[in-house]
Amino acid sequence: MIKRIFCAAALIALALFTWWVLWFMVMGALTTETELRATIGPALLTEPAGQSFWTVLPSWPTLQPLVQLLLDTPLFFTMFWNACQLAFPQILGQVAVAVPAAWVFSKLPFPGRRALYTVYLLLMILPFQITMVPNYLVLDRLSLMDTPGAVILPGIFSTFPVFITKKAFDAVPVSLLEAAAIDGAGPLRIFVRIGLPLGLPGVLSAVVLDFIEAWNAIEQPMMFLKDRNNWPLSLYLSNITAADLGPAMVASLMMLAPPLLLFLAGETYLEQGIGLSALSSKDDG
Repeated sequence: MIKRIFCAAALIALALFTWWVLWFMVMGALTTETELRATIGPALLTEPAGQSFWTVLPSWPTLQPLVQLLLDTPLFFTMFWNACQLAFPQILGQVAVAVPAAWVFSKLPFPGRRALYTVYLLLMILPFQITMVPNYLVLDRLSLMDTPGAVILPGIFSTFPVFITKKAFDAVPVSLLEAAAIDGAGPLRIFVRIGLPLGLPGVLSAVVLDFIEAWNAIEQPMMFLKDRNNWPLSLYLSNITAADLGPAMVASLMMLAPPLLLFLAGETYLEQGIGLSALSSKDDG
């Protein structure tokens, strides 16, 4: 009982710590600029004066920061749209490329499959700093530098969704595929009618994780997009509201909204995909 109480208290403390950040942003979005400068201004402004502190609730709640961001900052909508232009095509391309590749690695034997999959795993663990120069040279040769394609194209061929989706496909029973083949189903029909429905949790979990990564990407846009008019919200957020703390809080919430909504919508599939990955890993062991 003591151990359960201790674990519950630790989990509650971690949850409160996580929710405190969200509460901080929500309350900051409802706080006047004057109060923000008086409370957290000394910690954030370039010329601090006094000590910073934070109040749980604003003294005078207001929607002025929201109005200022949505009505007086048209550049925010441009950056938001740029982020959508970079993230959504990447996800669609990853689904079109990674899902068939994961199925091939999982269920279709061919010479050198394990060696090629090992190369995929090695590419997955390589940091962006190592692949940055080859990507730059290829994109420059294709005349894609300083265009959305410079960020979208490398993201489409990411190896991470292949790894996640393959683990989900590994949990599909081979006996079921053999029975379908005996009934006359071809490889494509087996993939579409059996593989995709049973591996859907893994596919959707990869979509959720990849969207969060693409939406919050900083290094790739910074390296491949020189024109600031093409920058996404993740890269240009601090420049939009560098001098206005209230709109900065609202912009942070707007930045958080799409990944949060997608995560909540796909939470069940994400849990199922992780469970299938763990199950297939256990079977492999």
